[in-house]
Amino acid sequence: MLEVFVDAASAGTPQVSAVGVFIRGEGHVIHWSEYVGEMDNHTAEFTALVKGLELAKELAPHMISIKSDSQVTVDAFERRFIKNPKFKPLLERALEIGDQFEYCFIKWIPDSQNRAADALARTELRAHK
Repeated sequence: MLEVFVDAASAGTPQVSAVGVFIRGEGHVIHWSEYVGEMDNHTAEFTALVKGLELAKELAPHMISIKSDSQVTVDAFERRFIKNPKFKPLLERALEIGDQFEYCFIKWIPDSQNRAADALARTELRAHK
């Protein structure tokens, strides 16, 4: 099983963001980050989720466990619904990819357990300030 840790970091006015993904398991250890530009934190969290799923899909596992410290993202993915139309395209993309796995789980974790993905996102954000 792959564990996929996703996170986003945002700062400033206008708000700019970066995302980080840390993947481990099945012989893989992947550190990935990207500056995503002007974007609020919730949108960046959904973007991190999509990218984490895309990266995991490339590794072709049967089972993944996604970990995120964003309650909004986790709840939306579990319920397969989000009220805010702004996030619907990203949620739909995440669900489309997630449905391609035999087993795809998501779990909310506290910040203290998401340090690797957080550090990746923050480092990427600092590099673009």
